[in-house]
Parts: sequence; structure tokens; C-alpha cells
Amino acid sequence: MSFKEIIGQETAKQMLQNGLRQHKISHAYIFNGPPGSGQKEMAMAFIQALYCTEGEEEACGECLECRKVLHGNHPDLHQVYPDGSTIKIDQIRDLQRIFSYRSEQGNPKAYIIDQAEKMTVQAANSLLKFLEEPPSPAVAILLTDNGRALLPTIQSRAQWVPFLPLEPERMLQILVSEGYPGALARCAVQVASGLAACRDLLQQNWFAEIRNVVLQLGKETAGRGGSPLVSAQQSIFKAGLGEHLDMLLDLFHVWFKDMLHALYHRHDHIVFIDELDFIMKQASTRSADYWIQGMALAAESKKKLRQNMNGQLCLEQFLIAIGA
Repeated sequence: MSFKEIIGQETAKQMLQNGLRQHKISHAYIFNGPPGSGQKEMAMAFIQALYCTEGEEEACGECLECRKVLHGNHPDLHQVYPDGSTIKIDQIRDLQRIFSYRSEQGNPKAYIIDQAEKMTVQAANSLLKFLEEPPSPAVAILLTDNGRALLPTIQSRAQWVPFLPLEPERMLQILVSEGYPGALARCAVQVASGLAACRDLLQQNWFAEIRNVVLQLGKETAGRGGSPLVSAQQSIFKAGLGEHLDMLLDLFHVWFKDMLHALYHRHDHIVFIDELDFIMKQASTRSADYWIQGMALAAESKKKLRQNMNGQLCLEQFLIAIGA
């Protein structure tokens, strides 16, 4: 992984490459930004460039140090992930124990803590002491989508590196160039964060099926024949798609938003572009308030699902409400 392979995040790249070029490496960084914005890829590119024996601000990818990082077996790089729902104090203690041994290559040791906001209070306090008094030269990279949830003392002792969501239009261009169907990719970039999450979604057969169900139910609730409650029973629950109701509601939100765009003649913003004719005809049959209310109902139904409401009941209530 190299900096030039990472899409976007120019501010983060510039900060890190300036540090490498000027040999001013912080002992700790907080990579803060939304999931899927490339923090992990950036961390690996940075560490690889730090260890590279040929390059300065960009890893060569060929030297022994680079190959070790690429193959995941560099002895000076360690990664910590949540154990269950949290990162526990024993994991930080293990890190401290490993770091008590000096690097054979003379590199600073490096560690990446993924989802750092999930550290327990005890783990965070243990890390704080480690940040202040590492037993050997070390570089810490904390990956998080909520840096303000970290201990204020950790926040103040690390350099913040900001990450921004990738623009949907840019992700769409890349995904289509990679061969993913345009109609599906247009939906994926609206409901997933980052290229990796979009690719994962597009490789799932159920995503295309759920999209088709949204189109079917969207048309039926508009009064175009059929019964949406019967269709939901057959197309979702009997087809084994019940565990993806949150995605169905996300796509319904996009569907209603498309209606608003059509109502205000913003056709270049429409996501369900393959249904443009239907959307343009249907949008003007209701008021803007109706479509906005539909978006609110989708969000409220998703909230009910998170609160463990019965999925079938939740969807039935939603379909009745939008069809009223």
C-alpha cells in the first residue's frame, strides 16, 4: 500500500508526507474520520514509508522492509483490534510487553489501534502511560470515527489527522470503471461509507434483490397495482431477506429523495436513474411534504428496528403509513 494508491484524503497525505520528508514524526497520531474513509490504508502506507530503506515520503514497495509490511509480518509493526465489543487492558499490557524489546532493525516500533474509541477506561489509562513513557522509540496510530470519545489526555498528546467521507460521485466513477453495474453502484455509494464498504455490498447477491424489492414496493404503494403487504411477505420474508430490512429502509429513503429531486427538476441528482420515467411522472402526484414525510418515516422505522421491534410488524406499519 502506498500513498498514491489511496483515493482522496489529500490533507492527511500532505501532513504525513511532510513529516516523513522533514524527519518530524510524532510519537502518536489520531486518524479521525467516518468509517470507510481510508484510515487503515493510510496508516499502512505511512508505516511502510517510515520503514522503507529506499524512499523518503513514499514507500518503494520493493525493499525488504516494504515487503515485510505488505506481507503482514514486519516484527516492529503490531495491530490491536477490539476483543468482542471493547479493547481491554490486557491487550494494551501485551503491547507494552512486546515493546519492552528493542527493534533489531533500529526502526521505531509502531502500533495501530483500530476502533480506538472502544478502549475501556482501564485500557485507555494504561495506553496513556505508554504514550508518555514508551520503553523504546514508538509511533502510535489510533484509528477512530469518534476521536472526541478518547480520553482528553490522549487527545492532547497526539497529532490529529482528519479524514473526510469520499464524494459519492468519485466513488461511483471508480466502481463503474471496475466493472460494477452502474445502477447498483449508484445506490451503493449512497448507503455505504467508503470504497471498500461499497465493493463489499455490491458483491452480495441480496443487495440487488433488496433494491428490486424497493422498486416493486415503491410502485405498489404509489397505487400501481398489487398489494405491498402481500408483496413484502413474499419478496422479503419468504425469500430470506428479512435480516436486511435496515438496507431496505435506507434505499426507501433514497427513493423518496429521488422523488423530491424530480419534483424540483434536479434530474442529475436522481439515484434510481433506471426508473427516471416513472419517478418523473410519480413525483408530481404528491406534495414535497409527502416525500419529506416518507424520508422521515423510513428513518423512524430504522430506529424502531434498532430498538428490536419485530421486523415484519415494523415494515408493515411503514408500508401502511406511506400508502395512506
